[in-house]
Amino acid sequence: MSAAPGPAPVNRRQFLRDGARLVALTGAGSLVGLMASRTSAQAMVWQIDPAKCVRCGNCATKCVLEQSAVKCVHSYAQCGYCQLCTGYFEPEPNALTTAAENQQCPTAAIIRTYVEDPYYEYTIDEARCIGCAKCVEGCARFGNGSLYLQIRHDRCVNCNDCAIGRSCPTEAIQRVPIGHPYKLKTGAH
Repeated sequence: MSAAPGPAPVNRRQFLRDGARLVALTGAGSLVGLMASRTSAQAMVWQIDPAKCVRCGNCATKCVLEQSAVKCVHSYAQCGYCQLCTGYFEPEPNALTTAAENQQCPTAAIIRTYVEDPYYEYTIDEARCIGCAKCVEGCARFGNGSLYLQIRHDRCVNCNDCAIGRSCPTEAIQRVPIGHPYKLKTGAH
């Protein structure tokens, strides 16, 4: 009886060729895995749930961007168009005018426009808004809650771990499907 032949010895050229194939396959597998994870990450975006937001001010200071991706938005359907808007005016203003010392917003991001007596429209200049929530707090505490915060996706870099979300005391910042990227505020606060 003769013994079964053993595996053929591997020469250097074959060893390098097989090693290169293994490295290429591992790299291709890693690339496919990375692309799959990025695709699933892109399917979700960060957003603030206005029902959970307590207007803590972290949105203005904790974002990784120099100017926060969080902006104040206005639900015009809820607004009373009041002359004394508690989101616009600081408590006990000197006068009901657009003078800086009377405004709640530190960057003058809210624009007050006369409509007709006694109605005024309040518009947010998002380029000036820093997401500090001072106007949102005034509107929620003394008004009808028509001002609220949202993450603007044209500014947000969609970090894997949102710095604002980590610091949010009420976990109001959540991942939502990109098909429905905004949590709108409806009804009374």
